[in-house]
Amino acid sequence: MKGIIFTEFLDIVENTFGLDVCQQMLDEAFDEGCYTAVGSYDHKDLVKLILTLSKITDVPATELQEVYGKAVFTQLLASLPIPINDTTSTFDFIRKVEEHIHIEVKKLYPDATPPRFDFISEADSIMTMDYHSARCMSHVCLGLIQGCADHFNQKIQVEMKAIKPDQSHVRFHIQLVAG
Repeated sequence: MKGIIFTEFLDIVENTFGLDVCQQMLDEAFDEGCYTAVGSYDHKDLVKLILTLSKITDVPATELQEVYGKAVFTQLLASLPIPINDTTSTFDFIRKVEEHIHIEVKKLYPDATPPRFDFISEADSIMTMDYHSARCMSHVCLGLIQGCADHFNQKIQVEMKAIKPDQSHVRFHIQLVAG
C-alpha cells in the first residue's frame, strides 16, 4: 500500500483527535509512525492502526474507515498520475478510476495492487459495481465514493452488500439523489 495512505491517515487522526491520541494510537500499536508518501507499506499496519484507534476512541473501525476515506479523497485526487479535467460526475470519476487511474498507478508502481471494480450496471442516476480487494477495506472505498460525490457536488445514497464475508468482494449500489 502506498505511503500517502498512511501519511494522510496520521494527519487526519491528529487533526480529528489531537496529537496525544495520535501518539497513543502509535504507541499502543507498537508503530513508530515513520511513513513517507512515496514508500510502500503492508496494509496490515494500517488495519492495526485503525483497530487501535477504534479501541482508544470507542468509534467503530468501520466508521473510522469510512470517515477516513471521505476525508482523504481530496488529497488522493491531487496526487493522481493523470489529469481528470474532463471528469464531470461521480459515476464518470469512478469509471475513470478503474479504466485509467489504476492502470497508470500500476505503470508507476509495478508492485502496486489497487482494488478492482467490476461494473454490473449503470444508468443516468444508478450505478452498481463490485469492489474486489485482498485488503478488505470496503468501508474506506465507501468513504472515497462519498468524498467523490461531495467533490462533484452530488448527493448520493449508497447501499453496500458484502458478497464475501471477509469483505474482499463487496457490491455497491450507488444512486444519485435529486438535490
